[in-house]
Amino acid sequence: MKARPRTALTLVAIAAWAAAAVSAQAERLVTSLSDYQVMITSNFLGTNLVLFGGIEPEAGAPRRSGYDIVATVTGPSQSLVTFRKERVLGIWVNAKSREFPEVPAYLAFLSNRPLTAIVNHETLLRLQLGLEYFSLPQRSNGTSETSDEPFRVALIRLRREQGLYREESNGVTFLTPFLFRAFIALPAYVPVGTYQVDVRLFAEGAQIARTPAPFEVAKYGVEQIVTAAAREHGVFYGLATVGMALATGWFASIVFRRD
Repeated sequence: MKARPRTALTLVAIAAWAAAAVSAQAERLVTSLSDYQVMITSNFLGTNLVLFGGIEPEAGAPRRSGYDIVATVTGPSQSLVTFRKERVLGIWVNAKSREFPEVPAYLAFLSNRPLTAIVNHETLLRLQLGLEYFSLPQRSNGTSETSDEPFRVALIRLRREQGLYREESNGVTFLTPFLFRAFIALPAYVPVGTYQVDVRLFAEGAQIARTPAPFEVAKYGVEQIVTAAAREHGVFYGLATVGMALATGWFASIVFRRD
């Protein structure tokens, strides 16, 4: 007879957990990009992709307000090296270096307001939201793992100057309480590869929905032919490049020769 109250409490707990799960999934994100493939040609000067999105509550769920959107855009991974210059015998030389293995070639955080106003410090660190909180592992001398902050700051500064790393607290605009838009700026020298767009929906500091929106950056035409030749036939490509340089020099000496 004593087992019945315990069973009833268990059923109540399960019902409460189920209700919380339904409530957590009360909204869902629907997103779309203006273009899912960016083609790089000889006259490519950069472009802006437009991310559109909407917030759809489940049937019968009440509509809330005060939503926040954070979109994280990450490009293909690559290894980068930063150097620190020091003056030796009156000459500036590269004295120290750090390698950043497999970090995003492109990284952007777009939100409708500052990230620190959306979620707390612990959540930013756990979700790696923002350039300050995103993990950029370092390697010194090819083996040991380090966390040297000056090199990390230098890497982020250089990539921001190139337009490849960015953090915009006004990068997302709500057109209505449930429709939003964001611009993804791609510079002229954006790396080719697959890009991942991770869109997160927050309400009252808690993440309640998430959806991906990937796109591709690829070279087209002559650029694609040259890139494929250099990648797949490196030796022949190098010999052909040297041959073209020699032929160009010989032709120039004939044309501009003074008799």
